[in-house]
Amino acid sequence: MVQIVIWVSIIHGFFPKLYHIAPLEKLMTGSAGFSAEVSDLITRSAGIGEIIFGLCLLVFYKNKHIVILNILALLGLLLAVVVMQPPLLIEAFNPVTTNLPLIGLSFIWLKEIKLQNNRHL
Repeated sequence: MVQIVIWVSIIHGFFPKLYHIAPLEKLMTGSAGFSAEVSDLITRSAGIGEIIFGLCLLVFYKNKHIVILNILALLGLLLAVVVMQPPLLIEAFNPVTTNLPLIGLSFIWLKEIKLQNNRHL
């Protein structure tokens, strides 16, 4: 389960933001009023950030604070879509079907961390 959350973060940072900027990524940054060049830069920077964050999750997977930060980031990204591009919420591949399961898995992950910490007491 931990590996799924980490893998998704790294994959979502690489393919739709660095390897080939997905049209929906362009739509999101473009809807904020940025030029095409700035939108590409923001999207690629976000991709690098997601990959780095995924690697941090991999290294610090026993740290509850980074898992909480992951939950907050996923909620924040979902809320950004709600505010900036609500029609995306009903697309076939959308932030609801991606972020909510990852948030759920992250809560399970937090529970596992707590259980691990209680075993060592």
